[in-house]
Amino acid sequence: MHRQIAGKLTGRVTKWIVLVAWLIIVVVASGFAAKLTDVQNNESSSWLPASAESTRALDKLNAFQDPNNLPTTVVYESSSGPLSKADLAQIESQATEFAQMKGAVPNSVISPASAQKLGIEAVSQDGQVAQTQVTFNFGKNGWNKMPDVASELRDMAAIDGVSIHIAGQGGQAADSAKAFEGLDSTLLFAAGAVVIIILLLTYRSPVLWILPVFSAVVALFTAQAVIYFLAKYADLTVNGQSQGILTVLVFGAGTDYALLLVARYREELRRHDDRHEAMAFALHRAAPAIVASAATVVLGMLCLLFAEMNSTAGLGPVAAIGITVALLVMITLLPALLVITGRWVFWPKRPAFGSAEPTASGLWAKVGRRISVRPRAVWVGTAAALGVACLGMFSLNAHGLTTEESYTKDFDSIIGQRALTDHGLMDQSNPLMVVANAEQGGAVAKALSGVNGITDVLPPRTEGGVAYVQATITSDALSQKAFDTVTAARDAVHAVPGADALVGGYSAISLDVENASGHDNLVIIPIVLLVVMLILMVLLRSILSPLLLIGTVVLSFGAAIGLSALMFKHLFGFAGQDASFPLFVFVFLVALGIDYNIFLMTRVREETQSRGTRPGSLVALSATGGVITSAGLVLASTFLVLGTLPLVAFVEIGVAVALGVILDTMVVRPVLVTALNLDLGSRIWWPSRLDRGDHTVAPEEPVKETASV
Repeated sequence: MHRQIAGKLTGRVTKWIVLVAWLIIVVVASGFAAKLTDVQNNESSSWLPASAESTRALDKLNAFQDPNNLPTTVVYESSSGPLSKADLAQIESQATEFAQMKGAVPNSVISPASAQKLGIEAVSQDGQVAQTQVTFNFGKNGWNKMPDVASELRDMAAIDGVSIHIAGQGGQAADSAKAFEGLDSTLLFAAGAVVIIILLLTYRSPVLWILPVFSAVVALFTAQAVIYFLAKYADLTVNGQSQGILTVLVFGAGTDYALLLVARYREELRRHDDRHEAMAFALHRAAPAIVASAATVVLGMLCLLFAEMNSTAGLGPVAAIGITVALLVMITLLPALLVITGRWVFWPKRPAFGSAEPTASGLWAKVGRRISVRPRAVWVGTAAALGVACLGMFSLNAHGLTTEESYTKDFDSIIGQRALTDHGLMDQSNPLMVVANAEQGGAVAKALSGVNGITDVLPPRTEGGVAYVQATITSDALSQKAFDTVTAARDAVHAVPGADALVGGYSAISLDVENASGHDNLVIIPIVLLVVMLILMVLLRSILSPLLLIGTVVLSFGAAIGLSALMFKHLFGFAGQDASFPLFVFVFLVALGIDYNIFLMTRVREETQSRGTRPGSLVALSATGGVITSAGLVLASTFLVLGTLPLVAFVEIGVAVALGVILDTMVVRPVLVTALNLDLGSRIWWPSRLDRGDHTVAPEEPVKETASV
C-alpha cells in the first residue's frame, strides 16, 4: 500500500506535476515571505503572559502613556573636560529641534534645563556628560524605524569635541533592529553555504547538492509565507528570535531528511534497474522514519504552546510549521527532482545497478565490530564520560543578561548607557511605572521613596480613578540589582492598604519575563519528554527501548549544557545565559536528537525481523551511521550560523545545540545506543514479539531487498 503511494508520487507523469506545483507555490510564497519581518513584534511587553503583574499594569498605564512610546536618550559626552556654556546652550537649542522631528511625541522632550526644574539630574557632577530625553511613537512597527531616527538624532546633535550616543529604550530598539537587519538573508546565505560545503564533502558530487538545497529554499520561503499570514491575521507572535531559528531549523532538519532519503534511494538504485521503482522502494522504506521524525519534532515544538511566555509559545507554531513544510517538500519535491535528473546526478560515483553497497565495509561497520567485542564496557564507559560532562551544568547562570552583556560587541546604546553610569547619571528613559487607586496615590509615592535603588519619585498623576507614579531605578534596567529593586518596590506598594498597586516598566517587564521563563522550564521539559517517549513507544512497539533512548537523549542534553556552560564562562567570557536558554536548547536537542534515534532504531527494527537484534544492530549502524553523521554535521553547522549575529543569546543557543547534535551523532547514537542494543539484544523490544526471540517474522520484501549488502 505504502509503496503504491510512493510510486504514484514519483511516476513518469506525476513527477512533473509535483515539480510544477511546487514551482508555482514558491513563486507565490516568496513575495509574502519577504514581508515576514514587517509583522515581527520584538517588544518585551508583547512576550509576557496576561497574568504577569507588569502586563496587568500596562492595561492601566494606557491612560497615561501609549504602549508604543519609545523614550530615547541623547547622551552628550566630552572627553576633554566639562561641557562649556556654549555646548549646553547648543544642547538646549537642539532639544527644540528634536521636538519637531517626525514621530516625536508632543511635550515629551526633557532637556537638561527642563530636567532641573523637575528635580532630575541631567548633567553630571563633573560636567562632562549631559542627557536629553525625547519620546517617539511610530506605532507597533516603531522598533524597525528607530535605526533611521537614531542616525538623524546623531546628525542633529553634532557638537564639535563632543561624542553623541543614542541610548534608552529608543537607542536599544535601534541597535536591536540593526542587529536583526538583514537577519533572514544573512542566515539564509550562511546556512546555505555550510550546507553546500558539507553536502559536497558527503556526496562528493558537484551536482547532487543542488537538489537538497533548492528543496530547502522552497520549504523556507513557503513556511515563511504561511507564518506571515498567521502573524498578520491570526495574532501569532513572531519576533527576530523565532524567525532566525526558523531559518536554521528548516535548512538543518530539511537537509537531514534529504540525506536520509538520498542515502536510501542510492541503496535502492543498486538493487533496481528502473529509477522510478528504486525511488518507490526508497520512499516506502525511508518515509516512515522521516515522517515519524518530523512528527516528533512538530509535537515537541507544539509543547511550547504550554509556555507562559508569549514569545516561547509563539516559537512553537513557527517551528512546527517550518518542519511540516520541510517534510512535505522533502518527500514530494525532492523525490521528483531525483527521478527527473536520473542516476547521472550522482556523478562521478553513480550507483550502478547490481553494484555493492559501500556502507557494508565503511567506517561505521568497523566501529560496530569493535563495539561488539565488549558492548557493556563501551556503554558504561560512554555513559560515565557523558555524566562527567553534565557536571558543568553547575556553572550555568541562566538568570538573564544586562543590557551591556546582551551583545557581543559595543553598540551605541551600550556606550551611551556606560557614559551615563560612569559619570553618576541615571537613564531617565526606563522608569519604574506604578499604577494604583487614585486616593492612595500619595501613599504609594511615599512608599516608593523609601525603597533602596529608587530616586526621583515624581508626584502622582490621576486619570479616571487611577494614580500614576513614576520613579527612576538607579541600576542598569536589566541588571539583577534592578530586579531586586523592582521586587522591593512591589513589596512596598503592595503593603499600602487599599492601593491595589501594580508595578510596571521596562525592568519590571524583564523581571516577569525571567520568572515566566523559569516556570516554563519546569513545566514544558517534562511534557516534551512524555510526548517524545509516547511517540517512540508507538513507532518501535516497545516500552524498554524508548525508555533507554529517552535516557540517552537526556544524558546528551546534560553533557551539551555542561560543556557549553564551561565554554561560555571560560572561553567566550560571557556573563551568563538568557533565562529561556535551557528550555530552547532542551527542546531543540530532544526533538532533533530523537530524529537520529528514529533513523537508527527503525532500521534496527527492520533488520531485526530477518536477522535478529544483534546482527541487525550492526547492519543498521553500518547503513545509517554515515547518514546520521552527515546529518548531524549539517544541523550543527546551521545552528552555528546563529553565532554570526551580534547577540549573546543567539550565540549561546547556536553553540549549545551544535555541540549537543555533534555529541548525539558522533557518540550517543552510533556508540552508546548501539552498545546498549548489542548488550541487551532482543530484550530492548520488550514487550513486543521481537523480545521473545521470534525472529522468523517475514519481512515485507525479500531479504536482499531490505538489507544493506
